[in-house]
Amino acid sequence: MIKIGFLKLGNIATSTMIELLLDERAEREDLEVRVISSGANMSPEQSAKIAEDMLRFKPDLCFVVSPNASTKGPATARDILNKAGISTIAVTDGPKKILEELQKAGMGGIIVEADSMIGARREFLDPIEMAVFNSDVIKVLSVTGVFSVIYKTLDDLIQELKSGRKPSLPLLEVTRTTAIEAAGFVNPYAKAKATAAYEISKRVANLTTEACFKEKEWEIYTMLCASAHELMRMAAYLSDEAREVEKYGDNVLRRPHHRDGRLLEKRKLIEKPK
Repeated sequence: MIKIGFLKLGNIATSTMIELLLDERAEREDLEVRVISSGANMSPEQSAKIAEDMLRFKPDLCFVVSPNASTKGPATARDILNKAGISTIAVTDGPKKILEELQKAGMGGIIVEADSMIGARREFLDPIEMAVFNSDVIKVLSVTGVFSVIYKTLDDLIQELKSGRKPSLPLLEVTRTTAIEAAGFVNPYAKAKATAAYEISKRVANLTTEACFKEKEWEIYTMLCASAHELMRMAAYLSDEAREVEKYGDNVLRRPHHRDGRLLEKRKLIEKPK
């Protein structure tokens, strides 16, 4: 039994799904998973507390999932785990340069560039808007292949642990090319729509960063936040269209997990995965 830990500090859309991608039907027999979260709080104090809680679980591998992995909270949590000898991987939306620091510290990292920052201004964001935005991002990351890259990377690490090897910690930037290839589209129009969705999602961060950190006039930054969220809504719409095109040709790629952790595969709706 392999023990996998997920330490969640703050939130990116990937946070909500990452452990579920490994066991979509809740039947795997090779894993024991523990998820510990600080909620929206990313302070060093809270991060240290939940990292200490995770140490009691004694995971074979731990993922620290957070926005902006260079901030003090995620860095504190990673350091506690790493010093305890636990194989640690950051999963984050950036910055990209963090991969160099993680490598030097003997840790891994996965940068999810299309998991764009939300429009977090009080004049715009409320609980419902937050939930709607995250649901849109989840659809984009699902259909465009980002989540496919993530669960395949995690499954490979688990297989290494199961074979008795020390895991080769990834230093991975999930780019458009990597994601779209992993999605396995057959129809070129589906691929084009998914590529457009990915690019839109990635560029949302340009607007929300400007709105949250650069623009001082509240009327302007409120409009920028709204514009960014409208873009993400369109990205989700294009993602939905891309998957529908694949459905019409009966070509949706499905890779269910076997209860022993193996990935099976099928294309046609009415066929058994192999």
